[in-house]
Amino acid sequence: MAIIYDAVLNPTKQELLSAWLPQQSWFPPGADAADLEYLGAYRFDDPAGTVGMESHLLRLDGRIVHVPLTYRGAPLNGAEAALAGTMEHSVLGDRWIYDATADPVYVATLAAAILQGSTGADVFRDVDGTLEPVPAVVTVRGSGTPGTQVPEITTAAPATAGSVTTITAGETTLAVDHLPAARDSAAGAHFLTGGWDGQQPLVLASIS
Repeated sequence: MAIIYDAVLNPTKQELLSAWLPQQSWFPPGADAADLEYLGAYRFDDPAGTVGMESHLLRLDGRIVHVPLTYRGAPLNGAEAALAGTMEHSVLGDRWIYDATADPVYVATLAAAILQGSTGADVFRDVDGTLEPVPAVVTVRGSGTPGTQVPEITTAAPATAGSVTTITAGETTLAVDHLPAARDSAAGAHFLTGGWDGQQPLVLASIS
């Protein structure tokens, strides 16, 4: 499960995204980040309980923008180019925010979710020490089958072409679409779909 704290963030997630997104090669040229409309997010759970994983869904000029991020309590060695920024969290302390496609923990968790047909993590809000469930706005599900063997992933080497970041992780290759649109899934690929109220499910990521 994922836990949300009643915390003050500096900068806020919206401020961080507004500053970082226009610097990304896949961000629509000429688009104004100030026009981003936040739709919701889905989370994955780190089995070790150390890395936060949150993927944001936004709308910009009629297009969907998909932004997976990871939140860490210390810098990720070798991932300086993927650093989206740092944040002061009034409960958890300093946080380092990364483009998740360069974070091996996210990539391994994404691969498991896709291959094993998993959903996003259940989200709870910490209210004075009591965990209260937070209804999901964005729901995701992998196309695979529970119990499927998942390859071990300890590295992540992302490369972006157009709106798709392809991640080489050992012998496994994943793809994350930052500007997903309704389309048929690639033949032979397993994938992660996401949807929300009124939105036809979109293919957000795939594995081959």
